[in-house]
Amino acid sequence: MLKIGVIGAGHLGKIHLNNWAAIEGVKLIGFCDTDDENAKIVAEKYALPRFATTNELLDACDAVDIVAPTTFHFELCEAAIKKGKHVFVEKPLANTMDEARALVKLAKEANIKFQVGHVERFNPAFLALKNMALQPMFIEVHRLAQFNPRGTDVSVILDLMIHDIDIILHLVKSNVNYISANGVAVMSDTPDIANVRIEFDNGCVANLTSSRISMKKMRKMRLFQKDAYIGIDFLEKKTEVIKLNTPEDKDVFTFDIETNNGKKTIAVANPHVQEVNAIKMELEEFKNAILTNTETAVPVVDGFRAMEVAHQILEKISKKTIH
Repeated sequence: MLKIGVIGAGHLGKIHLNNWAAIEGVKLIGFCDTDDENAKIVAEKYALPRFATTNELLDACDAVDIVAPTTFHFELCEAAIKKGKHVFVEKPLANTMDEARALVKLAKEANIKFQVGHVERFNPAFLALKNMALQPMFIEVHRLAQFNPRGTDVSVILDLMIHDIDIILHLVKSNVNYISANGVAVMSDTPDIANVRIEFDNGCVANLTSSRISMKKMRKMRLFQKDAYIGIDFLEKKTEVIKLNTPEDKDVFTFDIETNNGKKTIAVANPHVQEVNAIKMELEEFKNAILTNTETAVPVVDGFRAMEVAHQILEKISKKTIH
């Protein structure tokens, strides 16, 4: 039985606690939280002991789930790794690139399992495409959210856009060649809305817009590749594929178009999107990686790469900001 401890029992921490309680093969041994009032509520609701210090919690568990604010990620991850504990940490990996770099080194040296909470990897709309060869050459993303003061300890780049940066880096097997970016701080001290263009060595281009001051929510990604368009709605959990029809295509709607090269048949498909609990799934994958001694679904190096691009974007924006 794998013993799990949770650090941080705020809004997202409670969601993690609920999901750990439903996962087989693990035992929740307790939690740490700095808010006395909140900790009392959590201890009673989940019938879990509150550990006075993170060191005591780490000594009692095999693996730790860190759902604390980003500014505490490094010190908590470092403490866990130095005690030989497996680590799950919410995105972003760390607060600074130096911290992220240090965590990659520490995790490798300690030979522990380390997973970063890029939960959109487990979104059912994205999982519906797992058997399709995705080789996008143009990507367009819109991730819009209504303002919530809870997420403003970091910029919209590290709060929202980093989800899409991770997905894009996961899909585009090429190095970043050039980044251009614009962003504006509206309601907080860091950019609340940003537009970014990422160009890759293989010619792929990604345009990303993220906002946390919108009137409506939107989480859409559109992929364009040779002979196919793929639309992913992360919010509504819907996926659409429009491509040239092939004999292998099943359960598709088709129509013909005239081109300079003659008539072509277009197939429109809506791949089956299976209902899954993305947070529960990512935590289960973390557990399985520990028990089977395999690579985690989102290893520390992936968290580092997403942060690296995010910080390059922030640097581009800061150079354009007039003080």
